[in-house]
Amino acid sequence: MFFLFIGAVGKSAQLGLHTWLPDAMEGPTPVFALIHAATMVTAGVFLIARTSPLFEYTPNILSLITVVGACTAFFAATVGLLQNDLKRVIAYSTCSQLGYMVFACGLSNYSVGVFHLVNHAFFKALLFLGAGSIIHAVADEQDMRKMGGLKNLVPFTYSMMVIGSLALIGFPFLTGFYSKDVILEVAYGKYTVEGHFSYVLGSLGAFFTAFYSTRLIYLTFLSAPNGYKQVICSAYDSSYQISLSLFLLVIPSVLIGFYAKDMIIGFGSDFWGNAIFITTKNMNRIDSEFIPHIYKILPVLLSCLGVTASFLFYLFGSKLLVQVKMSVLGKKIYNFLNKKWFFDKVYNEYISQFFFTISYTITYKVIDRGVIEVFGPMGLSSIITKKASYISKLQTGYLYHYTFLILTSLTVILGIRQFWVFLGDYADFKIFILFFVLSFFWSKTFDKNS
Repeated sequence: MFFLFIGAVGKSAQLGLHTWLPDAMEGPTPVFALIHAATMVTAGVFLIARTSPLFEYTPNILSLITVVGACTAFFAATVGLLQNDLKRVIAYSTCSQLGYMVFACGLSNYSVGVFHLVNHAFFKALLFLGAGSIIHAVADEQDMRKMGGLKNLVPFTYSMMVIGSLALIGFPFLTGFYSKDVILEVAYGKYTVEGHFSYVLGSLGAFFTAFYSTRLIYLTFLSAPNGYKQVICSAYDSSYQISLSLFLLVIPSVLIGFYAKDMIIGFGSDFWGNAIFITTKNMNRIDSEFIPHIYKILPVLLSCLGVTASFLFYLFGSKLLVQVKMSVLGKKIYNFLNKKWFFDKVYNEYISQFFFTISYTITYKVIDRGVIEVFGPMGLSSIITKKASYISKLQTGYLYHYTFLILTSLTVILGIRQFWVFLGDYADFKIFILFFVLSFFWSKTFDKNS
């Protein structure tokens, strides 16, 4: 079960095997929107949910899943705070939301995790396609620091991005609210160490998610224009095909959570049938309904606090942010988060470089260029080539040489035959093989000395 979970970690970009996800945003934006919304990255969560009958009887692995998912949600949210690439911010938000889904499955609430997966698909596709519309409007620029002032130039895209961001942060009565808050409720209602651990990190992740989502909206649309004048002034809303796609996605981003909640995670719903199995010991959906009220509304309060803090900091406190960043502690924190917790540095300089060195010094120089070339096809071909050159020297072109060789060979062959007839019962044929091999090496030594 551990290795099955490792497969899900790689597929759904959990902590440790997450680096491919933000780097994959180099692809076309519509393809990337589809990958993040409904196909590749969510396959690991689906795998855990569908193999719930196996995971339910391995409680230690469920605890591991919970801890890894909670750490992923917190880690990706902190890294997203300081990213400047528009698509990379949304990519790290995907990584963070996948952490919520995974630790919900680790808490044996597979239906809640998959419900968040479905909800997340709509508003994340909306955000990515909206980001693509913005990038297209500003001449393929992706750095948010070179945007700003786009609110009145691309009003439709601005509206779509605001709705998608509000759904992402779990604003009340939008789609994300009906799944993310339930995940945190069941986390607290588990009343275990890993349950409360995931609740704390998930709540902090909700605050950071609201902060960087508001930062994205402010730097892109509300701040003073920072890009080239010609680019900013020529920005425009996308064509009706893209606008129609955004409009079709914004409807479920607002409504699907409310209308699908009772069907997918409602009490007494038979939506999943036998697809998901939970032992009676691990069921805690009813317990989560009776947790203290403060712990129910805390994630929403933190989200609202994150929105307010981000807006105030970037609108009125930009100088304060610079001063904090330039302080001794601020530089270390900024560098740590901006370098993505140094995961890429460790992988590139220690793990990847180690394998590159090993592959060159051992597998290439010793095995490929050494053993295989000496004893493999290259060595065999060189031996045959040398022996063929020796044999070719026998071709002198004189008839009496050939006649002498034929007579000598017949004499030797007939002599060996007669020798075998008379002494075959007393002599071992292995001696002749040994004599032949020794004569071969003796001839090579003689050739070198000569």
